[in-house]
Amino acid sequence: MKSLLKPLMERENGELLNIHKTLIRHEKLYKRWGVFGSHIMVKSSLPAREREILILRIGWLCQSEYEWGQHVRIGKKHGLTDEEIKRIIDGPESDKWDPFDKVLLKAVDELYYDSFISDSTWEALNKNYDIHQLLDLIFTVGQYNLVSMALNSLGVQLEPGTRGFPKD
Repeated sequence: MKSLLKPLMERENGELLNIHKTLIRHEKLYKRWGVFGSHIMVKSSLPAREREILILRIGWLCQSEYEWGQHVRIGKKHGLTDEEIKRIIDGPESDKWDPFDKVLLKAVDELYYDSFISDSTWEALNKNYDIHQLLDLIFTVGQYNLVSMALNSLGVQLEPGTRGFPKD
């Protein structure tokens, strides 16, 4: 177990996040899930900023405050502004989005509500993304939908000092 957790603790300055403290209780599952999660967060073909838009939107739609809090922090490290993060809540309807960011949000909404990306959204994504990126988009949204279900069901609490949803 320690060998699984050591790299995570090193990445978080010696701390182990609550998600890992909770999910490690099923070590076999945790080990296999970690491989997939690592692909999404480290080896994905998606630009990090765009990946974080996807994750924050699915976290919001699933009402996963833990996911939201963690990925606000990560999203800021990858160039998302406070204004953009607030706008993720509104989704693709906001007219302030860059056209491609708007398509990313629309893809998340379609996957969440319909389990399917429409032809028009797929065509718009395909203007900027190759097949690897399209697949990584689908699996990123799916991964964080699943993780949000687990976090919400298990009641994983925010770390001290991590903000959850905006209180506006």
